[in-house]
Amino acid sequence: MKKQLLVALIAAGLAVPALAQSEGNWMVRARAVNINTANKSDAIPGLAGKDDIHVSDKLIPEVDISYFFTPNIAAELVLTYPQEHNVSLNGTKLGTVEQLPPTLLVQYHFMPEAKFRPYVGIGVNYTLFTNDDLVMGLKTENDSVGLALQVGMDVKLADQWYLNVDVKKIKMGTDVELNGSKLTHLDIDPWLVGVGVGYRF
Repeated sequence: MKKQLLVALIAAGLAVPALAQSEGNWMVRARAVNINTANKSDAIPGLAGKDDIHVSDKLIPEVDISYFFTPNIAAELVLTYPQEHNVSLNGTKLGTVEQLPPTLLVQYHFMPEAKFRPYVGIGVNYTLFTNDDLVMGLKTENDSVGLALQVGMDVKLADQWYLNVDVKKIKMGTDVELNGSKLTHLDIDPWLVGVGVGYRF
């Protein structure tokens, strides 16, 4: 009787890892993501009011790679290629800037075996600003590090295939400099709303 109980406990202990591996520990998603920027800047000397500098919204492609350590816990790396945004001052275009924003998140998946699988995530975003093409000697700071928050859902469509809906809020900002001196600080802080498909293996 004791041996049977021991075997049953060992089998139960192995059930959770086996469950995670039944679909595979890796998942790749491809999304179309709308970047909606907050654009809150400090007051610029000589100009009245705030919110003078604007970084344009944009629709971008995004790919992420996730690894499931358990059925509930996963890590997600979000990737895209450098994105070019228009920069304007009170409606007047100042030029463009490129940004590359990889993000790493830790996620909790609430119902990992259900058809509808909601999750939340928290992590860090690193944005590299490159290829400034701005007028009057304006430049942006090289990089930004900030908090990333996430909520989303995977919907199982077929064996290994999923529909994904995902929303992220990213803390992102940069100093805008004029001839080497700080002119203002711009909080970009975008909302990222994405829809796509995922494949788990």
